[in-house]
Amino acid sequence: MSPPPTRLLVVDDDPLVRSALGLMLGGQDDVVVVGEAGDGRAGVDLARRLRPDVVLMDIRMPHLNGLDATRELMAEEGPRVIVLTTFDADEHVLAALSAGADGFLLKDTAPAEILTAIRRVAAGDPMLSPSVTRTLIERFRADVPDDRAGRARARLDRLTERELDVALAVGRGLSNAEVARTLHLSVPTVKAHVSRLFDKLEVTNRVQIAICVHDAGPA
Repeated sequence: MSPPPTRLLVVDDDPLVRSALGLMLGGQDDVVVVGEAGDGRAGVDLARRLRPDVVLMDIRMPHLNGLDATRELMAEEGPRVIVLTTFDADEHVLAALSAGADGFLLKDTAPAEILTAIRRVAAGDPMLSPSVTRTLIERFRADVPDDRAGRARARLDRLTERELDVALAVGRGLSNAEVARTLHLSVPTVKAHVSRLFDKLEVTNRVQIAICVHDAGPA
C-alpha cells in the first residue's frame, strides 16, 4: 500500500503563480494541493485549519508577510515551510530560514526541482539548494558581526571531529544520503549525528546548522 500523498498549501499573493503551481502539481500522485491563500494571514489561518504537510510560502504579501507567517507557523510546530522568493528579496530569505523555514526556492525554479524540494522537505530532509544558498549566505557573511561569528565558532567547538565533518557537509547543502556517501557512513548514522547537532548547536533544523557553519567562517 502506497503512503498518502503530501498535502500542500500554496500561499502567494499572485493568482498566476498560484494557478501555475496548481496546474503543475495537479497531475502528481504523491502531492496534492489542499488549499491556496493570497496573503500571509489567510495562509496561517488556512494552515491551522487544513493541517498541510508542507507550505509553499511567498515572502512579500499583504496583511502578513511570509517571514512573519513562517515565524507564526514555526512557533506552533506547524507544517514544514518552503519559502518562495526572488533575488530582490534575499535579505528576507535568510531571516526566514533563521526563523525555522525548511528551505527556499526561487520562483523561476524548474518544475521538476520544485517537486523534488517538496518531496525532500516532506520526508524530513530540508531543501538547501547548494548554489543559491551559498550565494545568499556569502552575500551576508561580510555583514556578520564579529561577536556573531565568534558565537558560531564557539558552538562548533562543542562538536566532535566527526560531528564537525557532518555539520560542514550539511553547510554545503548535502542531503543525508549525500553526507553518508561523502563521509563513508550509513544514512542512520548520519541521521543520529544530525540529531546531536540540533542539541549541541541549539538549532531546530538543518538550515540553521548551515547558517551557523557559514557564520563561523573558514576553519
